[in-house]
Amino acid sequence: MRRTTFFAAAALAALLTACGSDPDPVRVGPDPELPEPRRGLLPSMNIANPAAWGDLRPTVPQGYAIAAIATDLKIPRQTLVLPNGDILVAEGKGGAAPKLTLKDVIAGYFKSKGTSAVKSGDRLTLLRDADGDGVYEGRTVFAENLNAPYGLALAGGRLYVANQDALVRFDYSDGQTRASGPPVEVAKLPSEINHHWTKALTASPDGRFLYVGIGSNSNITERGMMAEQDRAMIWRIDAETGAHNPYATGLRNPTALAIQPGTDRLWTVVNERDEIGPNLVPDYLTSVREGAFYGWPYSYWGRNVDPRVRPQDPQKVASAIRPDYSLGSHVAALGLDFSTPAMGASFAEGAFVGEHGSWNRADPSGYKVVFVPFGGGRPAGAPVDFVSGFMGADGKVRGRPVGVTVDPRGALIVADDLSNTIWRVTPARRPATSPAAPAPGE
Repeated sequence: MRRTTFFAAAALAALLTACGSDPDPVRVGPDPELPEPRRGLLPSMNIANPAAWGDLRPTVPQGYAIAAIATDLKIPRQTLVLPNGDILVAEGKGGAAPKLTLKDVIAGYFKSKGTSAVKSGDRLTLLRDADGDGVYEGRTVFAENLNAPYGLALAGGRLYVANQDALVRFDYSDGQTRASGPPVEVAKLPSEINHHWTKALTASPDGRFLYVGIGSNSNITERGMMAEQDRAMIWRIDAETGAHNPYATGLRNPTALAIQPGTDRLWTVVNERDEIGPNLVPDYLTSVREGAFYGWPYSYWGRNVDPRVRPQDPQKVASAIRPDYSLGSHVAALGLDFSTPAMGASFAEGAFVGEHGSWNRADPSGYKVVFVPFGGGRPAGAPVDFVSGFMGADGKVRGRPVGVTVDPRGALIVADDLSNTIWRVTPARRPATSPAAPAPGE
Protein backbone atom coordinates (compact mmCIF):
# COMPACT_ATOMS: atom_id res chain seq x y z
CA MET A 1 0.00 0.00 0.00
CA ARG A 2 2.79 2.41 0.91
CA ARG A 3 4.62 1.65 -2.36
CA THR A 4 1.41 2.24 -4.35
CA THR A 5 0.80 5.53 -2.59
CA PHE A 6 4.37 6.63 -3.25
CA PHE A 7 4.11 6.02 -7.01
CA ALA A 8 0.68 7.65 -7.13
CA ALA A 9 2.12 10.66 -5.32
CA ALA A 10 5.06 10.84 -7.70
CA ALA A 11 2.79 10.67 -10.74
CA LEU A 12 0.47 13.31 -9.36
CA ALA A 13 3.40 15.54 -8.46
CA ALA A 14 4.53 15.46 -12.06
CA LEU A 15 1.04 16.32 -13.23
CA LEU A 16 0.74 19.12 -10.71
CA THR A 17 4.01 20.64 -11.84
CA ALA A 18 3.01 20.39 -15.49
CA CYS A 19 -0.43 21.95 -15.20
CA GLY A 20 0.53 25.12 -17.02
CA SER A 21 1.98 28.48 -16.24
CA ASP A 22 0.33 31.55 -14.75
CA PRO A 23 0.38 33.92 -17.74
CA ASP A 24 -1.66 36.68 -16.15
CA PRO A 25 -0.24 39.01 -13.49
CA VAL A 26 -1.56 39.01 -9.94
CA ARG A 27 -4.35 41.57 -9.98
CA VAL A 28 -4.78 43.84 -6.98
CA GLY A 29 -6.85 46.85 -6.01
CA PRO A 30 -10.53 47.79 -5.79
CA ASP A 31 -11.42 46.85 -9.38
CA PRO A 32 -9.36 43.86 -10.55
CA GLU A 33 -9.94 42.50 -14.03
CA LEU A 34 -10.89 38.87 -13.53
CA PRO A 35 -9.97 36.22 -16.11
CA GLU A 36 -12.25 33.40 -17.18
CA PRO A 37 -12.26 30.37 -14.87
CA ARG A 38 -9.82 27.61 -15.82
CA ARG A 39 -10.72 24.16 -14.62
CA GLY A 40 -8.50 21.17 -15.20
CA LEU A 41 -7.85 17.76 -13.77
CA LEU A 42 -5.52 19.24 -11.18
CA PRO A 43 -4.41 22.72 -10.06
CA SER A 44 -0.84 23.86 -10.60
CA MET A 45 1.24 23.58 -7.43
CA ASN A 46 4.45 25.11 -6.15
CA ILE A 47 5.11 24.01 -2.60
CA ALA A 48 7.41 26.00 -0.34
CA ASN A 49 10.92 24.55 -0.12
CA PRO A 50 12.04 25.43 3.43
CA ALA A 51 15.57 26.60 4.20
CA ALA A 52 17.34 28.16 7.18
CA TRP A 53 17.69 31.95 7.39
CA GLY A 54 21.38 31.71 8.15
CA ASP A 55 22.83 35.22 7.84
CA LEU A 56 19.85 36.43 5.83
CA ARG A 57 16.94 38.48 7.11
CA PRO A 58 13.62 39.61 5.63
CA THR A 59 13.79 42.78 3.57
CA VAL A 60 12.20 46.01 4.81
CA PRO A 61 11.99 49.51 3.26
CA GLN A 62 14.90 51.89 3.46
CA GLY A 63 14.87 53.67 6.82
CA TYR A 64 13.50 50.63 8.68
CA ALA A 65 15.16 47.81 10.60
CA ILE A 66 14.04 44.27 11.34
CA ALA A 67 15.04 41.99 14.20
CA ALA A 68 14.05 38.54 15.42
CA ILE A 69 12.85 39.13 18.99
CA ALA A 70 11.89 35.50 19.70
CA THR A 71 12.88 32.20 18.08
CA ASP A 72 12.31 28.50 18.76
CA LEU A 73 8.58 28.96 19.23
CA LYS A 74 5.93 26.31 18.54
CA ILE A 75 3.95 27.50 15.51
CA PRO A 76 3.36 31.20 16.28
CA ARG A 77 0.19 32.41 14.59
CA GLN A 78 -1.18 35.68 15.97
CA THR A 79 0.15 38.24 18.44
CA LEU A 80 -1.31 40.88 20.74
CA VAL A 81 0.53 43.92 22.11
CA LEU A 82 -0.63 44.50 25.69
CA PRO A 83 -0.99 47.98 27.25
CA ASN A 84 2.39 47.78 29.01
CA GLY A 85 4.18 46.74 25.80
CA ASP A 86 4.35 43.01 26.50
CA ILE A 87 3.59 40.79 23.50
CA LEU A 88 1.38 37.71 23.71
CA VAL A 89 1.94 35.02 21.09
CA ALA A 90 -0.68 32.36 20.25
CA GLU A 91 1.10 29.14 19.27
CA GLY A 92 -0.68 26.18 17.76
CA LYS A 93 -1.90 24.20 14.80
CA GLY A 94 -5.35 22.68 14.45
CA GLY A 95 -7.48 21.05 11.83
CA ALA A 96 -7.19 17.37 10.85
CA ALA A 97 -10.16 17.35 8.45
CA PRO A 98 -10.62 13.97 6.71
CA LYS A 99 -9.36 13.67 3.14
CA LEU A 100 -12.16 12.87 0.68
CA THR A 101 -10.19 11.88 -2.40
CA LEU A 102 -6.77 10.61 -3.42
CA LYS A 103 -6.08 14.14 -4.67
CA ASP A 104 -6.80 15.46 -1.15
CA VAL A 105 -4.39 12.94 0.37
CA ILE A 106 -1.55 13.65 -2.03
CA ALA A 107 -2.04 17.44 -2.11
CA GLY A 108 -2.10 17.44 1.72
CA TYR A 109 1.14 15.49 1.80
CA PHE A 110 2.93 17.92 -0.49
CA LYS A 111 1.54 21.01 1.27
CA SER A 112 2.81 19.65 4.59
CA LYS A 113 6.34 19.78 3.18
CA GLY A 114 6.11 23.58 3.17
CA THR A 115 5.24 23.90 6.85
CA SER A 116 7.10 23.58 10.12
CA ALA A 117 7.56 20.09 11.56
CA VAL A 118 7.47 21.48 15.11
CA LYS A 119 4.66 20.15 17.30
CA SER A 120 1.78 22.50 18.06
CA GLY A 121 2.45 24.57 21.18
CA ASP A 122 -1.22 24.93 22.22
CA ARG A 123 -0.17 27.79 24.47
CA LEU A 124 0.28 31.53 24.87
CA THR A 125 3.81 32.85 25.33
CA LEU A 126 4.50 36.30 26.78
CA LEU A 127 7.49 38.37 25.61
CA ARG A 128 8.77 41.33 27.65
CA ASP A 129 11.23 44.12 26.90
CA ALA A 130 11.70 45.45 30.44
CA ASP A 131 14.06 48.33 29.62
CA GLY A 132 12.64 49.36 26.24
CA ASP A 133 15.83 48.71 24.27
CA GLY A 134 14.14 46.51 21.66
CA VAL A 135 15.49 43.27 23.13
CA TYR A 136 12.74 41.07 24.59
CA GLU A 137 14.76 39.37 27.27
CA GLY A 138 11.73 38.16 29.24
CA ARG A 139 9.85 35.09 28.02
CA THR A 140 7.26 33.11 29.97
CA VAL A 141 4.41 30.73 29.20
CA PHE A 142 1.28 32.70 30.02
CA ALA A 143 -1.18 29.81 29.50
CA GLU A 144 -0.89 26.26 28.24
CA ASN A 145 -2.97 23.19 27.36
CA LEU A 146 -5.13 25.22 25.00
CA ASN A 147 -6.68 23.85 21.81
CA ALA A 148 -4.97 25.42 18.78
CA PRO A 149 -5.28 29.04 19.99
CA TYR A 150 -5.35 31.64 17.23
CA GLY A 151 -7.26 34.90 17.70
CA LEU A 152 -6.46 37.20 20.65
CA ALA A 153 -8.24 40.25 22.08
CA LEU A 154 -8.14 42.31 25.27
CA ALA A 155 -11.29 44.06 26.48
CA GLY A 156 -12.68 45.10 29.84
CA GLY A 157 -9.85 43.64 31.89
CA ARG A 158 -10.22 40.23 30.24
CA LEU A 159 -8.03 38.42 27.74
CA TYR A 160 -10.03 36.54 25.12
CA VAL A 161 -8.60 33.62 23.15
CA ALA A 162 -10.24 31.93 20.18
CA ASN A 163 -9.33 28.26 20.32
CA GLN A 164 -10.35 26.11 17.37
CA ASP A 165 -13.37 24.83 19.32
CA ALA A 166 -14.31 27.62 21.76
CA LEU A 167 -13.92 31.26 22.69
CA VAL A 168 -12.40 31.42 26.19
CA ARG A 169 -11.27 34.17 28.52
CA PHE A 170 -8.81 34.87 31.30
CA ASP A 171 -8.83 37.69 33.83
CA TYR A 172 -5.94 40.02 33.09
CA SER A 173 -4.09 42.66 35.10
CA ASP A 174 -1.48 44.95 33.58
CA GLY A 175 1.98 43.40 33.90
CA GLN A 176 0.73 39.88 34.58
CA THR A 177 3.08 37.19 33.27
CA ARG A 178 1.04 34.06 33.97
CA ALA A 179 -2.69 33.33 33.84
CA SER A 180 -4.14 33.30 37.35
CA GLY A 181 -6.42 30.35 36.64
CA PRO A 182 -7.82 28.09 33.94
CA PRO A 183 -9.71 29.61 31.01
CA VAL A 184 -13.44 30.25 31.27
CA GLU A 185 -15.52 29.26 28.26
CA VAL A 186 -17.49 32.12 26.73
CA ALA A 187 -19.00 30.31 23.75
CA LYS A 188 -18.50 27.10 21.83
CA LEU A 189 -17.32 27.55 18.23
CA PRO A 190 -18.01 25.27 15.25
CA SER A 191 -15.30 22.62 15.28
CA GLU A 192 -16.69 19.55 13.53
CA ILE A 193 -14.32 18.56 10.70
CA ASN A 194 -12.50 21.96 10.89
CA HIS A 195 -11.21 22.05 7.32
CA HIS A 196 -10.48 25.72 8.06
CA TRP A 197 -9.67 25.60 11.76
CA THR A 198 -8.37 29.10 12.49
CA LYS A 199 -10.72 31.33 14.49
CA ALA A 200 -9.90 35.02 13.98
CA LEU A 201 -10.87 37.43 16.77
CA THR A 202 -11.24 41.08 17.64
CA ALA A 203 -13.29 43.09 20.15
CA SER A 204 -15.67 45.97 19.56
CA PRO A 205 -14.26 49.32 20.77
CA ASP A 206 -16.53 49.31 23.84
CA GLY A 207 -15.67 45.69 24.67
CA ARG A 208 -19.30 44.60 24.60
CA PHE A 209 -18.93 42.24 21.65
CA LEU A 210 -16.36 39.83 20.28
CA TYR A 211 -16.18 39.18 16.55
CA VAL A 212 -15.02 35.70 15.51
CA GLY A 213 -14.12 34.66 11.95
CA ILE A 214 -15.13 31.08 11.14
CA GLY A 215 -13.95 29.51 7.89
CA SER A 216 -15.76 27.03 5.67
CA ASN A 217 -15.45 23.26 5.94
CA SER A 218 -14.55 22.84 2.27
CA ASN A 219 -13.21 24.55 -0.80
CA ILE A 220 -16.57 24.75 -2.53
CA THR A 221 -19.16 22.66 -0.56
CA GLU A 222 -17.73 19.28 -1.61
CA ARG A 223 -18.63 17.98 1.86
CA GLY A 224 -22.23 19.08 1.45
CA MET A 225 -24.09 22.06 2.85
CA MET A 226 -24.79 20.41 6.20
CA ALA A 227 -21.05 20.57 6.92
CA GLU A 228 -21.20 24.35 6.40
CA GLN A 229 -23.74 25.10 9.11
CA ASP A 230 -22.64 28.20 11.09
CA ARG A 231 -19.50 28.48 8.96
CA ALA A 232 -18.03 30.80 6.31
CA MET A 233 -19.12 33.77 8.37
CA ILE A 234 -18.27 36.18 11.17
CA TRP A 235 -20.05 35.71 14.48
CA ARG A 236 -20.80 38.53 16.90
CA ILE A 237 -20.68 37.22 20.46
CA ASP A 238 -21.89 38.99 23.59
CA ALA A 239 -18.85 39.13 25.87
CA GLU A 240 -20.92 38.63 29.04
CA THR A 241 -23.49 36.02 28.02
CA GLY A 242 -21.82 34.21 25.11
CA ALA A 243 -24.95 34.67 23.00
CA HIS A 244 -24.06 34.90 19.34
CA ASN A 245 -25.52 35.73 15.94
CA PRO A 246 -24.18 35.86 12.38
CA TYR A 247 -22.77 39.33 11.74
CA ALA A 248 -21.86 38.73 8.08
CA THR A 249 -21.99 35.61 5.89
CA GLY A 250 -20.60 34.23 2.62
CA LEU A 251 -16.97 34.78 3.70
CA ARG A 252 -15.13 31.59 2.74
CA ASN A 253 -12.31 31.92 5.27
CA PRO A 254 -12.04 35.18 7.26
CA THR A 255 -8.59 34.71 8.76
CA ALA A 256 -7.95 38.02 10.53
CA LEU A 257 -10.13 40.83 11.90
CA ALA A 258 -9.38 44.40 12.94
CA ILE A 259 -11.25 47.55 13.96
CA GLN A 260 -10.33 50.60 11.89
CA PRO A 261 -9.23 53.51 14.12
CA GLY A 262 -11.43 56.59 13.99
CA THR A 263 -14.35 54.78 12.35
CA ASP A 264 -14.93 51.76 14.63
CA ARG A 265 -15.58 49.82 11.41
CA LEU A 266 -14.83 46.08 11.28
CA TRP A 267 -12.47 44.89 8.53
CA THR A 268 -11.31 41.42 7.56
CA VAL A 269 -9.03 39.58 5.15
CA VAL A 270 -10.55 36.55 3.43
CA ASN A 271 -9.00 33.55 1.68
CA GLU A 272 -11.11 32.71 -1.35
CA ARG A 273 -11.74 29.45 -3.23
CA ASP A 274 -9.33 27.32 -5.26
CA GLU A 275 -9.25 25.16 -8.39
CA ILE A 276 -10.60 27.53 -11.04
CA GLY A 277 -7.21 28.75 -12.15
CA PRO A 278 -4.04 30.35 -10.79
CA ASN A 279 -5.51 33.84 -11.19
CA LEU A 280 -8.87 33.18 -9.54
CA VAL A 281 -10.25 33.91 -7.04
CA PRO A 282 -8.67 37.02 -5.44
CA ASP A 283 -8.13 36.89 -1.71
CA TYR A 284 -9.33 40.20 -0.37
CA LEU A 285 -9.41 42.94 2.24
CA THR A 286 -12.84 44.37 2.99
CA SER A 287 -14.89 46.33 5.45
CA VAL A 288 -17.65 44.17 6.92
CA ARG A 289 -21.25 45.32 6.74
CA GLU A 290 -23.64 43.94 9.33
CA GLY A 291 -26.06 41.50 7.71
CA ALA A 292 -24.18 41.44 4.40
CA PHE A 293 -23.59 38.35 2.25
CA TYR A 294 -20.22 38.14 0.42
CA GLY A 295 -20.91 35.38 -2.08
CA TRP A 296 -19.48 32.07 -0.91
CA PRO A 297 -20.20 29.49 -2.15
CA TYR A 298 -22.53 30.63 -4.92
CA SER A 299 -20.48 33.48 -6.36
CA TYR A 300 -17.16 35.28 -6.07
CA TRP A 301 -16.02 38.92 -6.21
CA GLY A 302 -19.64 40.01 -6.04
CA ARG A 303 -21.93 38.28 -8.51
CA ASN A 304 -19.58 36.10 -10.57
CA VAL A 305 -21.37 32.75 -10.42
CA ASP A 306 -19.39 29.64 -9.47
CA PRO A 307 -20.97 26.90 -11.62
CA ARG A 308 -19.55 24.10 -9.46
CA VAL A 309 -22.08 24.72 -6.68
CA ARG A 310 -25.19 22.55 -6.63
CA PRO A 311 -27.92 23.61 -6.27
CA GLN A 312 -27.48 27.15 -7.53
CA ASP A 313 -29.13 30.06 -5.70
CA PRO A 314 -29.71 33.09 -7.96
CA GLN A 315 -31.34 35.08 -5.16
CA LYS A 316 -28.26 34.74 -2.97
CA VAL A 317 -26.03 35.72 -5.88
CA ALA A 318 -28.13 38.82 -6.50
CA SER A 319 -27.59 39.89 -2.88
CA ALA A 320 -23.82 39.35 -2.86
CA ILE A 321 -21.63 42.29 -1.77
CA ARG A 322 -18.46 43.01 -3.71
CA PRO A 323 -15.32 43.22 -1.49
CA ASP A 324 -13.36 46.46 -1.16
CA TYR A 325 -9.87 45.46 -2.27
CA SER A 326 -8.24 42.54 -4.08
CA LEU A 327 -4.95 41.32 -2.63
CA GLY A 328 -4.35 38.92 -5.53
CA SER A 329 -5.24 35.28 -5.99
CA HIS A 330 -3.97 32.64 -3.56
CA VAL A 331 -1.75 34.95 -1.51
CA ALA A 332 -3.27 33.36 1.65
CA ALA A 333 -3.75 36.52 3.71
CA LEU A 334 -3.62 35.56 7.41
CA GLY A 335 -2.79 38.82 9.19
CA LEU A 336 -4.37 42.27 9.45
CA ASP A 337 -3.84 45.41 11.51
CA PHE A 338 -4.13 49.15 10.98
CA SER A 339 -1.15 51.45 11.14
CA THR A 340 -0.49 54.53 13.27
CA PRO A 341 1.57 57.68 12.56
CA ALA A 342 4.32 56.21 14.74
CA MET A 343 5.15 53.86 11.87
CA GLY A 344 6.46 56.78 9.81
CA ALA A 345 4.98 59.22 7.34
CA SER A 346 4.98 56.81 4.38
CA PHE A 347 3.11 54.16 6.35
CA ALA A 348 0.99 56.30 8.67
CA GLU A 349 -2.47 55.57 7.25
CA GLY A 350 -3.38 52.15 5.99
CA ALA A 351 -3.43 48.46 6.77
CA PHE A 352 -0.67 45.87 7.07
CA VAL A 353 -1.56 42.42 5.71
CA GLY A 354 0.41 39.24 6.34
CA GLU A 355 0.41 36.97 3.26
CA HIS A 356 1.35 33.39 4.09
CA GLY A 357 1.96 32.45 0.44
CA SER A 358 0.38 30.38 -2.30
CA TRP A 359 0.58 26.66 -2.90
CA ASN A 360 -1.53 26.41 -6.06
CA ARG A 361 0.22 28.77 -8.46
CA ALA A 362 3.17 27.75 -10.61
CA ASP A 363 4.37 31.34 -10.14
CA PRO A 364 4.14 31.84 -6.34
CA SER A 365 2.28 34.78 -4.84
CA GLY A 366 2.31 36.17 -1.31
CA TYR A 367 5.14 35.24 1.07
CA LYS A 368 5.36 38.81 2.36
CA VAL A 369 3.73 41.53 4.42
CA VAL A 370 2.14 44.29 2.35
CA PHE A 371 0.93 47.74 3.29
CA VAL A 372 -2.33 48.91 1.73
CA PRO A 373 -2.45 52.74 1.82
CA PHE A 374 -5.73 54.36 2.86
CA GLY A 375 -7.20 57.78 2.18
CA GLY A 376 -10.51 59.05 3.50
CA GLY A 377 -10.96 55.82 5.40
CA ARG A 378 -10.73 53.59 2.31
CA PRO A 379 -7.97 51.78 0.39
CA ALA A 380 -6.32 54.35 -1.87
CA GLY A 381 -3.47 52.94 -3.89
CA ALA A 382 -1.41 49.92 -4.84
CA PRO A 383 -0.06 47.68 -2.09
CA VAL A 384 3.54 48.26 -1.02
CA ASP A 385 5.87 45.44 0.00
CA PHE A 386 6.76 46.18 3.61
CA VAL A 387 8.41 42.92 4.71
CA SER A 388 9.56 40.64 1.91
CA GLY A 389 12.34 38.15 1.22
CA PHE A 390 10.58 35.23 2.91
CA MET A 391 10.94 33.49 -0.46
CA GLY A 392 14.43 34.07 -1.78
CA ALA A 393 15.71 34.48 -5.32
CA ASP A 394 16.88 30.86 -5.04
CA GLY A 395 13.25 29.75 -4.73
CA LYS A 396 13.72 28.60 -1.15
CA VAL A 397 11.35 29.73 1.60
CA ARG A 398 12.86 30.83 4.89
CA GLY A 399 9.70 32.07 6.57
CA ARG A 400 5.96 32.45 6.17
CA PRO A 401 4.23 35.47 7.73
CA VAL A 402 0.94 35.00 9.55
CA GLY A 403 -0.30 37.56 12.10
CA VAL A 404 0.74 41.21 12.01
CA THR A 405 0.25 43.56 14.96
CA VAL A 406 1.06 47.26 15.17
CA ASP A 407 2.67 48.38 18.42
CA PRO A 408 1.30 51.93 18.87
CA ARG A 409 4.76 53.08 19.99
CA GLY A 410 6.06 52.44 16.49
CA ALA A 411 6.76 48.82 15.55
CA LEU A 412 5.21 46.08 13.46
CA ILE A 413 5.20 42.63 15.03
CA VAL A 414 5.16 39.74 12.53
CA ALA A 415 4.59 36.08 13.42
CA ASP A 416 6.47 33.65 11.15
CA ASP A 417 5.17 30.08 11.51
CA LEU A 418 7.81 28.40 9.32
CA SER A 419 10.98 29.51 11.12
CA ASN A 420 8.94 29.84 14.36
CA THR A 421 10.08 33.41 14.85
CA ILE A 422 8.60 36.72 15.93
CA TRP A 423 9.99 39.60 13.88
CA ARG A 424 9.88 43.27 14.89
CA VAL A 425 10.12 46.05 12.30
CA THR A 426 10.86 49.60 13.42
CA PRO A 427 11.95 52.93 11.99
CA ALA A 428 15.75 52.57 11.94
CA ARG A 429 16.26 55.16 14.68
CA ARG A 430 14.76 52.68 17.15
CA PRO A 431 17.08 50.04 18.65
CA ALA A 432 16.53 46.47 17.53
CA THR A 433 18.92 43.66 18.44
CA SER A 434 18.41 40.14 17.11
CA PRO A 435 19.08 36.80 18.81
CA ALA A 436 20.67 33.96 16.90
CA ALA A 437 19.33 33.39 13.41
CA PRO A 438 16.33 31.03 13.35
CA ALA A 439 15.95 28.00 11.09
CA PRO A 440 12.72 26.41 9.86
CA GLY A 441 11.50 23.76 12.27
CA GLU A 442 13.78 24.75 15.11
